[in-house]
Amino acid sequence: MTQGKQAGTAGLTAAPAPTGWRAVFAFPNPVNEYAARITAGLVVVAAVATLVSGLGWGLVLIAAGFWLRVLFGPRISPFALLSVKVLAPRVGPAKLVPGPPKRFAQGIGAVLSTAAVVLFFAGFASGAWILLALLIVAASLESFVGFCLGCAIFGFLQRRGLIPADVCEACNNIALRRL
Repeated sequence: MTQGKQAGTAGLTAAPAPTGWRAVFAFPNPVNEYAARITAGLVVVAAVATLVSGLGWGLVLIAAGFWLRVLFGPRISPFALLSVKVLAPRVGPAKLVPGPPKRFAQGIGAVLSTAAVVLFFAGFASGAWILLALLIVAASLESFVGFCLGCAIFGFLQRRGLIPADVCEACNNIALRRL
């Protein structure tokens, strides 16, 4: 990352485009915070609909969406594509934030939603609904308040040295953080 000002956010510039297999599994860095918040809002809608309906296939779709976003960024996930290509541009200029914490947060969502799927189809529906409720809370915080719980956990782990500093230079270097 280099210092600079892009789309109103200090210190975040696009990283060089990955090549080869890395390009297949690339995640954007930086990320438009508005697109991330809209995607979280779509997850909230899908999760609430799944919880209210009690249908296990909704859990499968939610988990698949998280895995698509973790593995391929916004290129394949229907929610992310809708957010990035259609809805976020209508909000205004991009508000850029570091990508690695957002990918980490998507990974937490993928693990929780996958665990909910396993619990549901193993006959422990109440456990699945509890995990889904946790996802609804976390996605609601991101969407409606702008607080990314997964990003906060990422920062905590990075400060403790469990995530190397070079994974997210903008997260680790206070001079590169937004003002």
